[in-house]
Amino acid sequence: MSDEQIKEWLMELVEGEEHIYGYKLLAECLRNQYGLILSNKKGYRLCKELGILQDQRKPKSKHPRRLPKNRLVTGPNQLWQADIKYGYVAGRDRFFFVFSIIDVFDRVIVDYYRGAVCEAKHICQTLGRAITSRIQEGADMPVIRTDNGPQFISTLFGDACESWEMTHERIPPRTPNMNAYIESFHGLMERDLLSKASFETMEDAYAAIDRYMDFYNNRRMHGSLKRKPPTAFSTWIAEQDEKVQSKFHKAV
Repeated sequence: MSDEQIKEWLMELVEGEEHIYGYKLLAECLRNQYGLILSNKKGYRLCKELGILQDQRKPKSKHPRRLPKNRLVTGPNQLWQADIKYGYVAGRDRFFFVFSIIDVFDRVIVDYYRGAVCEAKHICQTLGRAITSRIQEGADMPVIRTDNGPQFISTLFGDACESWEMTHERIPPRTPNMNAYIESFHGLMERDLLSKASFETMEDAYAAIDRYMDFYNNRRMHGSLKRKPPTAFSTWIAEQDEKVQSKFHKAV
């Protein structure tokens, strides 16, 4: 069994209820689900490469989990959804990660990160840039909604959200529909780019991601945004009266 396939299964596990497990119990899950015999040494190595190792000595997070609330989104910067996707560099036989944050109202990717690892510090840095670029001083902070990946349940991420006075919602395991907008965007990225391209170097992959993000935000027409790209729709909707704007309110 290739390392690529095993890593894919591991990532699927940590996106669900099994995110609480260390590398030994994740290996046990693979034995139970796929009949795969994975040594502890190899399981540790693959989890380390994916950045999903659990620190068993770390105390329980001081930040309580908040489940998503039903929200009526009436404008930009009210609700952001965030998630991590991974791609593959064939020329290096390595995975890379893409962390994206989408605004539910205008579908703009407000910021993103791509790298060989994706740790809580990268998540916080990216979210901080998004806040700086999108939120005016004194304005209300958006709610940020994620799954239960190890980066999102970390103390560092919880502390960052608390310092920004930002509400962090975490969807229940195996309910991707509650994070549907970012899931949809990553599905588009998979279809339009990652499933078609073959990258020889990490730099090639990063450059392709940068081009795709620019294309998506600024030129890709979106059927639910009056066939406008997200940034153009954001500008257009701000110029409309309340009656027109109300047609684009979203219950999430």
